[in-house]
Amino acid sequence: MNKKLQFSFIVLAALGNLATPLMARANFNGNLTVEIDGLKNTEGQVCASIFASSQGFPSDRDRVLERQCTKITETSVTITFTNLKAGNYAVAVMHDENNDFTVNRSDIGFPLEGFGFSQNPEIRNRAPKFDEAAVLVAGANTDIKIHLKYL
Repeated sequence: MNKKLQFSFIVLAALGNLATPLMARANFNGNLTVEIDGLKNTEGQVCASIFASSQGFPSDRDRVLERQCTKITETSVTITFTNLKAGNYAVAVMHDENNDFTVNRSDIGFPLEGFGFSQNPEIRNRAPKFDEAAVLVAGANTDIKIHLKYL
């Protein structure tokens, strides 16, 4: 019985050592760096909003996990979201040419300013769904590129 008990402790210790790195990875926070290109000019600013779920994606400001805007100085801009828990995220970007923090639209609803989404999904007659734009953040640094579209 004593040998069985000893063996049980050894097995439990080994399993505990295997589980620790997996638990550490699950609690790991990382960065998502977004390179935005395709800007048609350097007027205004670029704003990027990151969402952690489909609720509100891509335009509900109340559901945004974080939003960053930066003045445009070159035809490509980089924005980094830091300290993100491992998981799926989707990013919506706009070229806010007139600095009003809104995607301006035509009378029939088409965007008048540039826009884009993570994974660069094809845009037809609707905004993409969260799953079409989702990016997995699972390491220290995840880099993506979003190419803006103008209609």
